[in-house]
Amino acid sequence: MNLDTLKQLDLDDREISIYMTLFRLGPASIRDIAGQTGVNRGTTYEILKRLAARGIVSYFPKGKRRVFRAEDPERLLQLAEEKQNALKHTIEQLKTDIIPGLHHLKPDFSSGNVSFYEGDDGIELVLKDILATVAHQPEKSYSVFSSKSLRQHLYRPFPNYTTQRIRQKISVKVIALGEGGEDAEYSERKWIRTQGQPDASYIAIYPPKVAMISLASENYPVATVIDSVEIATAQKVIFDTLWQLL
Repeated sequence: MNLDTLKQLDLDDREISIYMTLFRLGPASIRDIAGQTGVNRGTTYEILKRLAARGIVSYFPKGKRRVFRAEDPERLLQLAEEKQNALKHTIEQLKTDIIPGLHHLKPDFSSGNVSFYEGDDGIELVLKDILATVAHQPEKSYSVFSSKSLRQHLYRPFPNYTTQRIRQKISVKVIALGEGGEDAEYSERKWIRTQGQPDASYIAIYPPKVAMISLASENYPVATVIDSVEIATAQKVIFDTLWQLL
């Protein structure tokens, strides 16, 4: 039985321990519960009060003492459903009210519109942002300038990136600097022939953002993401014009 699942109901380790102890003991006093769990009596009482407030523990008087018991475990499912419904409401409020309101308060451009990332973890965040941003657009597509020398390093932290892009039916147009590049579904590719190998670089244009990824010393990846409709639009015009000429 995987008790870690109960943590998804906002129960901590001691709450879970006391709850499970009540099932093993049946109705029990605070002293008995504290003795079985190793939690001091004061803390045990406070935890029992919290569990009772959530309806998964109840108590009844027995002489001068209170005896506690665990409620039907179906109550756990009810808690999960309540949390799910609350989360759905939160998501709806974020979509329709909070996020639009925050965007309205945000200045047209500030230093906060430029983000820097580094290392494999940073590049993975940028790649996930590309998919997440494009997935919510009417036309699920984006454009890329890519050089051969970066390709072997780009998807190192996110090897199933292309698989996820295809699964979400996101299209990409790639202008490759130099030779190489693999064909894949929902992908079109054209080439700019170069003399010698161009510097490692990758520019993704996914309005309202542009991500620029390159390699520092020892193939250490770094990225800059600019969140600007104007800049992304200008880059898209440049890309589309060049695409038609190739």
